[in-house]
Amino acid sequence: MTSEVDYIVVGAGSAGCVVAARLSEDDKVQVALLEAGGDVDSAMIRMPLAWMPVSADPRYGWNLMSEPDPHMGGRAQPIPRGKLLGGSSAINGTMYIRGHKADYDGWAAMGLPGWGYDDVLPYFRKSETNWRGASEIHGGDGPLSVTPMLPHSELTPVMYAAGAELGYREEPDFAVPEPEGFGMPDCTIRNGHRDSTARAYLDPARQRRNLTIVTEAAATRVLVEDGRAVGVEYRQGGDTKTLRARREVIVCGGALHSPHLLMLSGIGPAAHLREHGIEVLHDLPGVGQNLQDHPIAVTVWAAAKPNTFDRELRLDRLALNVIRWTLTGKGTPAQSPMTAQGFIRSGPEQERPDLQFQVSHTSYMARVWFPGWRAGAGHQLTAGCVLLNPESRGAVTLGSADPAALPKVLLNFLAEPGDRLRLRAAMRLMREFFATPAAAATVAAEIAPGAAADDDEALDAWLEQTIISGGHPTSTCAMGTGPEAVLDGELRVRGIRALRVADASSMPQLIRGNTNAPTIMVAEKAADLVHLANR
Repeated sequence: MTSEVDYIVVGAGSAGCVVAARLSEDDKVQVALLEAGGDVDSAMIRMPLAWMPVSADPRYGWNLMSEPDPHMGGRAQPIPRGKLLGGSSAINGTMYIRGHKADYDGWAAMGLPGWGYDDVLPYFRKSETNWRGASEIHGGDGPLSVTPMLPHSELTPVMYAAGAELGYREEPDFAVPEPEGFGMPDCTIRNGHRDSTARAYLDPARQRRNLTIVTEAAATRVLVEDGRAVGVEYRQGGDTKTLRARREVIVCGGALHSPHLLMLSGIGPAAHLREHGIEVLHDLPGVGQNLQDHPIAVTVWAAAKPNTFDRELRLDRLALNVIRWTLTGKGTPAQSPMTAQGFIRSGPEQERPDLQFQVSHTSYMARVWFPGWRAGAGHQLTAGCVLLNPESRGAVTLGSADPAALPKVLLNFLAEPGDRLRLRAAMRLMREFFATPAAAATVAAEIAPGAAADDDEALDAWLEQTIISGGHPTSTCAMGTGPEAVLDGELRVRGIRALRVADASSMPQLIRGNTNAPTIMVAEKAADLVHLANR
């Protein structure tokens, strides 16, 4: 491998695969893509149904645990982050959600021209081949396959009817500028197989002579000389190596690892760096701060009839379906067991949806079963309510100056009283939903937390014990104009030349929805910004 290239992209996840693929379209430049994980081709990763066990599998992730949360009784929780080509796009639930028009217009209003909804829409369109075909809001010839999440449950129309009884319309396309109501999301699936950014962007680019993909290569620091990023130091196979960049270094490690790498490189809050004996190259207080993520409140319901996904998890049925999927790309393994989804408001004072309601016709405890071998989890429905615009903020900090040590991640859920208030409202809305005439016939009883947990104190206790992360961390290297901003509006690290960060960490504020599609959008725009700056 050459010791110098034009561009180094650090991290081959949802963003890095996109940036590297797009930059290497110019055959006059040399691009290197460094990935800490491996190049993995596994049926489990390709199978959309398997996303939950895959996201928890230590072979494919960073095995991160959050710090004990002071507002949730000191509870820590796993934070799934992909460590392989494709990153978290290779282990997520495949849902394709863009967010709300107001999210991006809000970014622009924060002093970031070029990031409003009308500005970013072309990059959403550029990234996708949507099953509906090209339109004003959808792309028809992009790398990423966006297909419908087909409802494979007789309960789906029942959930739509329950939403209607609460006053919500049916929403056939959540990619509209202002999504609200109940429907089924699109997903990143191609011919029944997961379409990660490694598959969609990187695979078609692998044979380019100007693109070098280096796996099992964990970046340890960005090399900076005279205030300019000139390369990357990384560990591979027990050896420390360096690679120099003639033009730029683009960090795409994600919201947890990008700030970690900057701090290891001496770029971050000066006092924190000195605590760990790291030489301060540039005091940038916002690095690692402003962590935002979606907390999810969960309820579990006993189904009135044996018509849930538990039927499909009987060993013989599942085996036949896996064989069918392997041969044809069809069948239950080609989808996630989502029943319905809705973007709703926690109260009439909300100007737009602030909750994402998800109903799944399965249990979080679901498992394969067979008579005489072991019992299944039973016929249950799981309802989760995501708080889309939380006010609480966490942080990513150093655990050690050793690059092999993982970052410390404090989610800090429920730190702000307003979040607790709206999540209580979400719990009560879920009960209202299942009490509608349409939905009531589908459930026999509320299993958890149980109908007795009704007052604020009981709901708070349940939330503290059970809230889970949506796996959508953002904003730890945020764009902005104030003193806490890490990046400018062109994703350039303030105070360091030839260094950008392009991933979910760059988002100034969390969007109202899943973050994979917006991260891909950021990466598409980042590639254009780099091209324009280096013409």
